[in-house]
Amino acid sequence: MTDYNASATRYREMKYNRCGKSGLLLPAVSFGLWHNFGTNDDYDNMRQMCFTAFDAGITHFDLANNYGPVNGAAELNFGKILKEDLHAYRDELIISTKAGYGMWEGPYGDRGSRKYLIASLDQSLKRLGLDYVDIFYHHRMDPETPLEETMLALDQIVRSGKALYVGISNYDGDTMRKAAAILDELRTPFIINQNCYNMLNRTIEKNGLKSEAPKAGKGIITFSPLAQGLLTDRYLHGIPSDSRIARDGRFLHESDVNDRRLSQLLALNEMAAERGQSLAQFALSWILKDDDITSVLIGASRPSQITDCVKCISNTSFTEEELAKINAVTLE
Repeated sequence: MTDYNASATRYREMKYNRCGKSGLLLPAVSFGLWHNFGTNDDYDNMRQMCFTAFDAGITHFDLANNYGPVNGAAELNFGKILKEDLHAYRDELIISTKAGYGMWEGPYGDRGSRKYLIASLDQSLKRLGLDYVDIFYHHRMDPETPLEETMLALDQIVRSGKALYVGISNYDGDTMRKAAAILDELRTPFIINQNCYNMLNRTIEKNGLKSEAPKAGKGIITFSPLAQGLLTDRYLHGIPSDSRIARDGRFLHESDVNDRRLSQLLALNEMAAERGQSLAQFALSWILKDDDITSVLIGASRPSQITDCVKCISNTSFTEEELAKINAVTLE
């Protein structure tokens, strides 16, 4: 057991937003365990990051079945932290996980079938040491499985008591609208969409998700709000030896830090400084300026990054001139 002692004052520092038209409130900043919770990562650092996040008022911890490496490692590590340190606070936490990408060998460990989703969640619950998760997501669109089958599986998962709410991730606006129609008819508590969104990636503005979700009364939580670390001060002067690019080239590559991108980052960093913000705070504040965004999912490699990011909630207003300058830089 640990000597961790959560402070009730944490809630005073965080802003909580209603998730769509549901009754659920999510912190404006949530903590994602996509990176740095794998088999080869430092366990004590994981614990300290979770403590720092919770003490900052971050009540939402987001996982997926395949977060690692290896697959399942993040759920196992977080499950251990829950058991040893945070079990007394379970009712103060929102814990989410997902299934949709390749998880195990053979024809039943991928995509969106009823077989896969229900089996995967059962495995996730065992790794987490939980009876239920608060939110369970289908992780990606699957054109090979009828949408009705996937949505009916999500409905069954809620009715079985294994999840309180459901969401979908990486869906476009039109498919989200069709999914919402099915789930709303079933009276399934579908409340949230999780998609990539940041200053450098405007996909949800183009594919209809950002406009369709609020029309349907569903929340949006954004992952990679800092573009895998590009929208921080990490790469303003080159590629550090301990950076994600140097350590793990799966999602961010050396070619991503080219002259054009560096010019954009330096310009954005100047704008951030004019507002008295770090580049990371600036990028997060830009996302949270919109009422249709419920929460931003941050990742971290050390506790101090979480503390820095949470400060974004104190300044989420932008002038028309600022927004025009940002668009001129990022949409050029």
